[in-house]
This record gives sequence, structure tokens and C-alpha cells, in this order.
Amino acid sequence: MEQINKNIALLLMQNIWLSILILASCIATSGCESITPKYNIIKNSTSFAKDAFGSIEPTKFDTADFQASDGTKLRYRFLTPSHSIQGKSYPLVLQLHGSGGVGTDNLTQLDRLAKTWAVSDVRERYQAYVLIPQFPIRSANYGPPSSDQHAEPTAALNAALELVEDFTAHHAVDKSKIYAVGFSMGGSAAWLSPTLRPNLFAAVVPVSGIAPADSSAPTFKNLSILIIHGNSDTENPITADRRFFNELVRIGGKNIQFREYDGIDHQLPAEIYPGYWWRDWLFKQSRQ
Repeated sequence: MEQINKNIALLLMQNIWLSILILASCIATSGCESITPKYNIIKNSTSFAKDAFGSIEPTKFDTADFQASDGTKLRYRFLTPSHSIQGKSYPLVLQLHGSGGVGTDNLTQLDRLAKTWAVSDVRERYQAYVLIPQFPIRSANYGPPSSDQHAEPTAALNAALELVEDFTAHHAVDKSKIYAVGFSMGGSAAWLSPTLRPNLFAAVVPVSGIAPADSSAPTFKNLSILIIHGNSDTENPITADRRFFNELVRIGGKNIQFREYDGIDHQLPAEIYPGYWWRDWLFKQSRQ
């Protein structure tokens, strides 16, 4: 009986030490809730209104121009923290537009998702820089739907990442909290951004985009990722995102969440705004 009690005590001690190790691992990363990949299918969802935030004036965003090292010229809009404190640094969100925003008017890149950052409650809650470049050409290219469909970056995306680096050098940006967010072509560009700058981003949120080739997966292994896609999307089918998610899980990626919206086509899900659930998650992520 005494030996049995000793064995039980030893087992309890082992379990306690295991719990301590797990807790330490959670603290060292972005939190226990995201320590393993998650795949959720969201039912009974609706699309974000197409005319949402039409009343948000472009003048809420500052304007500027940038020329990359290869000569590519980018016009861009940006927001600064509404209550900045001298000596403090702030996260930066690179907000990437879809193909409908391609141009040089420095206006049409302000899509619905971009405009949500200027709404007072969102801007107050998230003290950050939001950088919204306008691509003069496509930022990402991909072929027709297929089992291996994947996105490839263009020179314009590389120019936008040079802009991020330049902007960061001249503003009080927290370099451990730089994020890429985008819808449609912008979602593909969000996916591709870490492939061009592996050490720049803490997290990416691609919405209805096309993922990169599986060969890029090791770049994302230690990155925080939130994938949002409707399973009725025929413009950018969900297949590529599912493929890449599976590859990330296979190679040991952990802080990955996939939210598949049942019945939603090539649209933003309604819960994208105010979207405290995904924005709170985003701003908790830091590059280690």
C-alpha cells in the first residue's frame, strides 16, 4: 500500500510539472487559447452591407506619396493614433485593397474594410497606425481555380512593403506589432507579404484571398494567422486557403485560426464590423 501511495504521489508531481510547463509555454506565446490550430465553420452568417460606411469621408485619412527603390510610385492614405503619447510606440496595420482599388487617385483603395478603421469607436479602441497604399497595378496574381491554385506577388507589393519599412523608420511604430490585413486581392497580398519580408510581420488576416504555394509554408510556421473565407466564394474559391491551412498544420504551425463562413460568397462577413473579436486577437499578437 505504501508503494502504491508513493507511485500516486509521483504521478501527481509529474502532472503538476507538466501543467507548469504548459502554462509557461502559453505565457511565452500569444496565449493558451491559440496554442493549437483551430478550424471553425460559421453558420447562419450574413454579408457585410455593400454600402456600409459610404458616409466616411476620405478626409479622415491623411495622404502622402512614396517612391520605391525600383521607381514604383505609390500613393497612400494613413491614420495615426488618435491619442499618441510621446515616447510610446504603436502597432501598425497594413491594410491592403482588392482589385477594384487599383489606380492612382489615392481614393478607391478606401474600401469598406479600410474605412472601418476610421470609425470613432474602432479608432478609439485601437491606438495604432493604419497604412493604406494604393497599388497602380495588381499586388497579387493567380491563375484559374484548381487544386494547386496559388498567389504570386508583383513588384507593386514589394514597393508597399518598402513603404512600411520607410514609414516605420519615421514614425513611432512598435516593430514587434506590424500586421497585414486585406480582402480579395488584398487578402492574397496579406498572405504574400511575409514571403517577401519574413521578419517584418507579427500576424496576417487574409480575407477571401488566395494563399501562396505550399513551398512558402515554412515562412508562416511561427506567424499568427487568422483566415476568413466564405465557402460559396466562386471568385476566389476557398480551396487554396484550405490547402495552405492543411500544409501549415502538417509542418507544425500552431497559432492559426480558420473561420469558414457557410453560404457566404465573395463578400466580407457581417461580423467583420465592429469586429472586436478579431481586432482584439490581432493586437495581442507580437513577433517574438
